[in-house]
Order: sequence, then C-alpha cells, then structure tokens
Amino acid sequence: MSQHRVIVVGGGLAGLSASVRIAEAGLPVDLFSLVPVKRSHSVCAQGGINACNDVARQQGYSEYEHFDETVYGGDFLADQHPVLEMAMWAPKIIDLLDRMGVPFNRTAEGRRDLRLFGGSLFKRTHFAGATTGQQLLYALDEQTRRFESEGKVTKYEFWEFLGPIVEDGRCVGIVAQDMRTMQIRSFRADAVVMATGGNGLVFGKSTNSVICTGAALARCFRAGAWYGNPEMIQVHPTAIPGADKLRLMSESARGEGGRVWVPRKKGDTRDPKSIPEAERYYFLEERYPKYGNIVPRDIATREIFDICVNEGMGVDGKNQVYLDLTHKDPDYLTRKLEGILDIYEKFVGDDPRFTPMRIFPAVHYSMGGLWTQFVKGSYNPAEPRKKHASGTPAPIDWKVGQGMLHGAPTNMMTNIEGLYAFGEVNFAYHGANRLGANALLSCLFDGLFCGLSVANYVRDGKPGKTPASGMAAQAFDAAAAKEADRMNRLLGTVGKGGDASVNPYAIGKELGDEMTAACTVVRSGPRLAQCLSKVTELRDRYSRAVLSDDASWTNQSFSYSRAVGDMLIAAEAMVKAADLRKESRGAHYRTDFPTRDDSQFMKSTVAKHDPATGAVSVELQEIDHALILPEARTYGKKS
Repeated sequence: MSQHRVIVVGGGLAGLSASVRIAEAGLPVDLFSLVPVKRSHSVCAQGGINACNDVARQQGYSEYEHFDETVYGGDFLADQHPVLEMAMWAPKIIDLLDRMGVPFNRTAEGRRDLRLFGGSLFKRTHFAGATTGQQLLYALDEQTRRFESEGKVTKYEFWEFLGPIVEDGRCVGIVAQDMRTMQIRSFRADAVVMATGGNGLVFGKSTNSVICTGAALARCFRAGAWYGNPEMIQVHPTAIPGADKLRLMSESARGEGGRVWVPRKKGDTRDPKSIPEAERYYFLEERYPKYGNIVPRDIATREIFDICVNEGMGVDGKNQVYLDLTHKDPDYLTRKLEGILDIYEKFVGDDPRFTPMRIFPAVHYSMGGLWTQFVKGSYNPAEPRKKHASGTPAPIDWKVGQGMLHGAPTNMMTNIEGLYAFGEVNFAYHGANRLGANALLSCLFDGLFCGLSVANYVRDGKPGKTPASGMAAQAFDAAAAKEADRMNRLLGTVGKGGDASVNPYAIGKELGDEMTAACTVVRSGPRLAQCLSKVTELRDRYSRAVLSDDASWTNQSFSYSRAVGDMLIAAEAMVKAADLRKESRGAHYRTDFPTRDDSQFMKSTVAKHDPATGAVSVELQEIDHALILPEARTYGKKS
C-alpha cells in the first residue's frame, strides 16, 4: 500500500465524495466524523440538487444559464471560474448519482422529474421527494463502505477534529479526540480535506444540527488558514419557529406552488381557510411579479422580515407568515413533499395539506468559509457578459476544465499548503447568497472534481517533499500534547466555583442571542459595534470559564464548552467583516448603507488570525469577474 495517506474531516456529502474520489485514485483515506456518517448534517437537506438536463434544455435552459443564475444569485461575489466548472459538471453528477441508485422522482414517461427553485424561471432542480440529502448521503455512504471493505477507507466515527498539524507552512496531519474514551491522538497525512459544513450554532438557534458549531473551521483559522467572506450568512425564509431549534421547511414547498401571504387587514385573527382570496396579501407575488414566491432566499427573507417587523402585519401580530399549500392536490403533495409535511405535522400538530403553515426566517447556511484558491481553465471570452438574461446562449463545445483546470493540485487548497476545504466550509461557490439546491451540488462537485487535485498534490507535489509517514514524531507528539493540555486546563476548572456568567452554556446562549439580533437579516454600523463589544466581553468571560463536568468518558459537556471558545473567534471575524463591508450585497444588508457599492466592495473579505496575540483582522481582496460583469440585482421588483 502507498506510504502516502489523506485525511478527510467530515462525514457529509463533501467528505464522502472526496473519500470515494481519492480512494479511486489509489490513495488510502482516513475519514473522521463527529457522528456516524449517515447522521451527518447533509441528511437534513431536503429540496433538491440543480443541474441542466435534456428536459430543462428543451425549455431553453443550459449549463451556462445555471452558471449565470448562480453568479447573479450570489450578487457577483462568487469565484466565477469554479462556479462555471461546477455548472458544467452538474449534469454528469446527476447521471452518476442515478447510476448509484439515488431514487430521484420520475415523470410518467420515466424521465427524472424537475421542480422550480428560487432564483430561476426554469425547472432545473432534481429531487427525491423532500428528502434529497438523505437519499444522496445514503448512496455515497454505500460507495464509501465499498472502499472501506477493501481497506482503502478507514472510518473514525465519533472522533472530533481538534486542529491541523502545520510544519513549515505545510499541513501534515491532524489532532483528533475519541469522543467516547476522550483519548487525544495525532494522525499523519500528506493532505487534509476539511469538509465539516456550517456554523449555525454561533447564532444559537438555526436550522442546523447541534453538531454544526463551526469549531473545525475556527480551529483551522486559529492555525493560520484564512476565513473568506465570514459575514455572508444565509437566513432561510421558511422555518418552523421553535423553543429548542428552528426546523427547516424546504424551498421545495414554494417550488411546488406554495404561496406566502398574510391577511391584508392588520390584526385579522380569523382562521386562514376562512379568509377570502381578495383579503390575502400575497406580498412576494405582488412585489416580484416575474418570480413571485421563487425569489432567492435573501430577498424572500427580507420581505418577510419587513412585513412582520417593520409593517407589523405578521399572523396574529407575531413574527410569522403563512406558507400555503392547501390549494394543491393532497395526493400530489404527498408524492412530492411528504418528508417535510410530516415534519411540520409532527412538531406543530397541523397537516399542511389542509392548513397553511406558519413560518419565519431562520439562520441556515454559511456562504463564507475557509478561503481557497484555484487554477483557471481554458475558457477565456473576448469580453465578459454584460447582462443577466434568460436564454443566454451557451458557449459551444464545452470540455472538462474550461472553467477550472482539472486536476490542478491547488484547486480548493487553502493558503496553508496541503490543507483543502470542500463543501459548505469552502467559501468559493456561493458569493453573497446561495441559490437553493446548489449546496448539494457544490459538495459533490468539490469531492468528485477537486478530489483528483488532492490526489495529484499528494503523488506529484513538490519534488523531494518528505511524506508525512517519514517525518520525525516530535511535531505530532507536540500537537497532541498541546491539545491535551488545553483539555486538562478546562477540565481542571470543575469544582472551582464561579458564577453563572462564566458557565460556557450561558456564554454560548448569550453569543447566539447577540449574533441573531445584530448580524442576521438587517445590520448597521452602531449595532455591529455593540455586537463586537459583546463578543469581546464574552471572550473575556470565556477565558475564566468554569466547567460543570469532568467525566473522562463521553463528556459531551466538555466538547461543547471547548467549541464555545472557537465559536467566539469565528463570531468576531463575522462581525468585523460585516462592519468592514459598508454596502448591502446579497444576504448582507446594512440599513446605513442600503445599496451595493461595486467600486469599493466588489471584493472578498478575508479574515486572518494572529496566533501570537489572538487578534482577528479583516481585509479586502480583489476577485476575478472576467466572465460576467456585475449589474443591478432586482429580480424584476416593482418599484
């Protein structure tokens, strides 16, 4: 077997697809996951995965239109060349998933069915009911287990990533902890792929799983990896408000005809089924007649927020609006949306087939993530496109690698050599706003396309580079000892007294409340300054944190308490980047700077952490928009 090894951190779709692709290339993979891979947060993705196919092509759609929609939807902040390559690969990825056995919904003719999704006037979203992520995850897990049975993939489930091991600017392994025995170990690798998803828990309640703290990203950030566009956080327009968490009601509900409305008369408390059509305010349809209920998420979120918070027209005077499917055939809804309808009925008690759902926006996705690089492909138009328009003709004779050079070793590598970022933890694909159903695609594309880049880096990297397996043990032992000291220091506070203000759970709760209030749907300079002051105070309190449990076996309280310190560092980067970006773009909306400013901010924000001082700084970095020039992003809103 090869002396080289690759570590993949994260058991979701990005991690599994990367593991499969790298194992196919002949390199052994160690796969680390906080939970059994089939319980990774990818299982919660509901609505679908975007790609042009023959049916969409008959509508006048194309891979280039998908690319154009994604760049336009992300308010021109995404890396255009990787997005182009992703859109080109999307049909191939759907074909591959089909061959793996993913049970995509079919039309009566046996073709893969398509549904509408936000940001497009074309049906181009493939789906498996309303549990698409689950079906994709199970298919990829099956492929991973095939390689596992052949000894090419080794799974480390219930292991927590604690940090990369960096020697002379090169990542040569990781430190991880067995969450059952609490053993801390170092692991050698010639490349490390981070595929650890988002950081919704920074905001307290979100649609994310409780494992989505973002601690893995923050630990790479602390080790010197750059954090790109940290301020770009997507708030999903439709979720069930809850005391414990916010449960997603997929965009597929709107894609299948769901209508968002409130009573036209403020304070109308009648049963929604008894309110006549003329007395309902379908505000998305009236304000955006071209797109209606399928406007992108950032726009739908702000309109719902405006209706409820600014205009006070929320249902029953609360922060909630109706998401109505009752005009659709119940059997049709069962075939297309059963997964999410059952979730709503279970947690609310009403059947959405017959009673309109009550929903409100919730923190959902991080467009920002670890900064990554890429090598441009061969596509070089004479001049950039100057407008976003349906029916834009695709360049002819597409070939692999026209957007991003296939197999280039630095594709999706961070600024730390040998450390890669795939999936949601990668900042490259979504810019200032993610279009629904592009998340699953970007996860799979990173693994399948950029997995080859990892393999090429490991096999054909710098001549004379010593494999991690041949390096002296000192660096690996020191990294593990450092994390053990950190653990012992925290566990040593148990029984030391202290008031409730230094309880990590109290600090985490206050962080979530403050970040939700100051850094989600609307932002302003004074409120961000207040938030930064609060985060600084919380970091000070965390330095004096006192834990309540020193158990030496499956100590989940300790794991969360450690993550709170990392969440605070990520939060500081988010707030500082949001303050620096004095404009409104995509999900980032400033009430004091309500318009987009391309002259100054057509740039990525890049946060950097100084390990010596712990200071977080943010700067602006130029982006390449050589393929599509920016224009006003309106989606046909009526003035």
